[in-house]
Amino acid sequence: MVAHIDTISFCGLNTETVDVQVHIGDGLPSFQIVGLADKAVSEAKERIRSSLSSMGLSLPPKRITVNLSPANMLKEGSHYDLPIALGLLCAMDVIDMEQASEYVAMGELSLDGGLVSVAGILPGAVHSNSLGKGFICPKPCGGEAMWAGEDTKVLAPNNLLELINHLKGDQLLPQPNITVPNIKEEIEYDLKDIKGQESAKRAMEICATGGHNLLMVGPPGSGKSMLAERLPSILPSLSPAEALDVSIIYSVAGMLSDGSLITKRPFRKPHFGASSPALIGGGTKAKPGEISLAHNGVLFLDEMPEFSRNSLEALRQPIETGNAVIARANAHITYPANFQLVGAMNPCRCGDVDNITTFCRRGEKCSLDYQSKISGPMYDRFDMFIEVPAVSVSDLSLPSAIEGSKQVASRVRNGRDFSIKRFNDMGMKNIYKNSDLNVSQLEQMVDLDDECRKIINDASQKLSLTARSYHRVLKVARTIADLEYCVNVNKDHILEALSYRKKRVS
Repeated sequence: MVAHIDTISFCGLNTETVDVQVHIGDGLPSFQIVGLADKAVSEAKERIRSSLSSMGLSLPPKRITVNLSPANMLKEGSHYDLPIALGLLCAMDVIDMEQASEYVAMGELSLDGGLVSVAGILPGAVHSNSLGKGFICPKPCGGEAMWAGEDTKVLAPNNLLELINHLKGDQLLPQPNITVPNIKEEIEYDLKDIKGQESAKRAMEICATGGHNLLMVGPPGSGKSMLAERLPSILPSLSPAEALDVSIIYSVAGMLSDGSLITKRPFRKPHFGASSPALIGGGTKAKPGEISLAHNGVLFLDEMPEFSRNSLEALRQPIETGNAVIARANAHITYPANFQLVGAMNPCRCGDVDNITTFCRRGEKCSLDYQSKISGPMYDRFDMFIEVPAVSVSDLSLPSAIEGSKQVASRVRNGRDFSIKRFNDMGMKNIYKNSDLNVSQLEQMVDLDDECRKIINDASQKLSLTARSYHRVLKVARTIADLEYCVNVNKDHILEALSYRKKRVS
């Protein structure tokens, strides 16, 4: 008899069905798992043997062969334990194979038969639901699996014995309760906390409305990190579709806590010592990197010139395409990476080049050498550049600002709504912010008159704007117009957008 149980194989966010075939036949007693698999899968036989022994069951003294089909697909992870154990129990006539085959199973077994949480439950449940099958997972993951759909049939036992009793009709496992996210109304990081820096706050508002990439330059302690940390507080809330996309990425990464969906826009702040695989994704199991974990949110690179050149250059393609592509010997894995990039840096390595109370011996050369660690093409990926000056003692002694994140977020949301209405009127679907516009769409959105065209053409010569920089200026100008509910872009919008550009570092 050959027993068949379905499970899931992950290749990035792509899920494929793996057929677990178990055959018990004549021959010398052995337990063999065949198919292209990593060490965690091959070790499953020891965990399964111990789990069955804890329930008073033992493997038959025969030749046991477990085939993971298709054989040319690499299987990674410990979530194959449960389907292999179910296949064995079917082949041993402990449970009915016809009933067990109605489910897709995922789960790691402990040595005492308990089921341990594994990564990737949410995309696995979505895939099983698309096949019209039920889903079996460890109990701590049951709430996460329920987000796959209201009609999803989920079994979430504590251990293997509970699952056997349910399939045999001796026990009834209840449908897990969906895990409702705990949404906190209070704002953790509020713009009210920042004293002074009114021009920087204005730039943050434009940045949030249009989804633009922003680079802040200023001396140590001027508030660059504080500004970046408060950007999520003024961004619009995640839509249900965006929340599901982000949660699936975090599920694959094993970072979805308590089985609840991600409801706040991600804010990722990797250390400047992070490697390229840590930023882009990769490693032994090709896990998503920081740029994918920041999908639909913010990626903040503090002390940006201190990142390795290779790590920064690796960001260029994902910024343009919105995807992170990881090339492996046996597969190409693509993760979504539509993030908003915010960078912060000192004007020079010592940070004192513009400080009149201190003295930098290298002067302007110190600044030029430090800022040139970021390449020209990388500078081109930023829509906006702002100088964040040092905060004076008189500013620090002022009371907190009256206007905080709540008021700014309201204007950002209204500006976004104005943009989306215009996109819908022009028949542009699946575009929600100006930074997502391609060149042809941007030309439809921005119709410059002769005066505006002359202004931006003259500025292009003075600022040495590339074609990419030129289009990014137009996108920022379109966002400024949206904040004022203007249908057309005028010269004031162009001039303000140009004020957020800087001459390329040579």
